[in-house]
Amino acid sequence: MRTLLRTGVALGLLMSATHAMADIKIGIVAPITGPNAAFGAQIKNGATQAVEDINKAGGINGEKIVLSVGDDASDPKQGVSVANKFASEGVKAVVGAFNSGVSIPTSDALQEAGIVQISPASTAIKFTERGNWNTFRTCGRDDQQGGVAGAYLADKFKGKKIAIVHDKSPYGKGLADETLKALKAKGGSNVIYEGINPGEKDFSALVSKLKQAQVDVVYYGGLHTEAGLIIRQMRDQSLNAPLMGGDGITDREFVQIAGPGAEGTYMTFSPDARKNPKAKAIVDAFKARKIDPEAYTLYSYAAVQILQAAMTATKSSDGKKVADYMHQGKPFDTVIGDISFDKKGDITRPDYVMYVWKKAPDGSINYAGNEIE
Repeated sequence: MRTLLRTGVALGLLMSATHAMADIKIGIVAPITGPNAAFGAQIKNGATQAVEDINKAGGINGEKIVLSVGDDASDPKQGVSVANKFASEGVKAVVGAFNSGVSIPTSDALQEAGIVQISPASTAIKFTERGNWNTFRTCGRDDQQGGVAGAYLADKFKGKKIAIVHDKSPYGKGLADETLKALKAKGGSNVIYEGINPGEKDFSALVSKLKQAQVDVVYYGGLHTEAGLIIRQMRDQSLNAPLMGGDGITDREFVQIAGPGAEGTYMTFSPDARKNPKAKAIVDAFKARKIDPEAYTLYSYAAVQILQAAMTATKSSDGKKVADYMHQGKPFDTVIGDISFDKKGDITRPDYVMYVWKKAPDGSINYAGNEIE
């Protein structure tokens, strides 16, 4: 009897191990905590919903996807720690990170481990310019986004006093510099170029400088937390110049921080993926769970869809094989539309537009549906 029990236990352990090996592990690296947790929630929500939907439909090559979530707290060192943790867990692919400053060092650690990475949100040029075979993104780049912002400033604020402010991060400074480059290429100029530190709360000195220069518009390269505080303090000091930002402010938490002064804020972002007819069923699924799939939610969903399609086509979860297939430029059918990648891992359809945050009939301030033609 004891022999039979031992045999049964051994067989059970073998079957469990075999089952575990059959699962495909996908990691999510995002700021689950910290100042950018709102964006971390978008990435986690999008990837989680995609995994649930794919598993319900049979998984990838008959294998189920298992998610592993790593909190980088918008800290590059913590992001690398998460990458190393994923490598030890046998993770095959990663969705994230949010911050470019985290994605860049994290991608190096993931490449060493043979893991492919798709960021739904990291727009810094450097992310895909270093020759890494494992870096991809479902969003655009800062030179594309800055080009749209700079051209708009040159046209709509011609002859006006323009201030350029950034948060010194790879994302914020990179975007501000690309915007300024495009502004100057169109014949425009700026009266202020200033850097602030992420995490700052008191911008009274900056606002005083902006007032003294009598600026007509403030371009800010950075994230929603500081952008919201800058606007609030501008209004407190009776400076009513509008602020223009990039995709780093695309969360409703921005309005909670900025207050009523958020109305009239300009912002570059991709066309609203929630309006894509292909996304209707997915959007409805999110709404049924009381989740608004704003900003990067659907971009994260699309990242998982792409991984599924590449692993299915190659019949493999090997990072290099999956990346080689993705680099071929074949279109992937996703919830945000058809996406194909170039040899660097950038999408081949740059698609930034300008939005303005407006007050809705219910009194809320949002960018949804407010694209500027």
